[in-house]
Amino acid sequence: MTLKLDLDEQQTQRLQEIARRLNVSVHDLAKAAINDLIAKPENDFEHAATRVLKKNAELYRRLA
Repeated sequence: MTLKLDLDEQQTQRLQEIARRLNVSVHDLAKAAINDLIAKPENDFEHAATRVLKKNAELYRRLA
């Protein structure tokens, strides 16, 4: 999939600075940021769900 982003000058400059500092291309930096964003909410949800299920396992067993 190809995306086109319209960034203002300040955003473009900041993205280029970070990419330069990390020694990666702007493309790779943007792709990594998107991958992180996509993965993070799912991981957070899974951790929270697991914690709640473990915490309330006995209650759920009694209700069944």
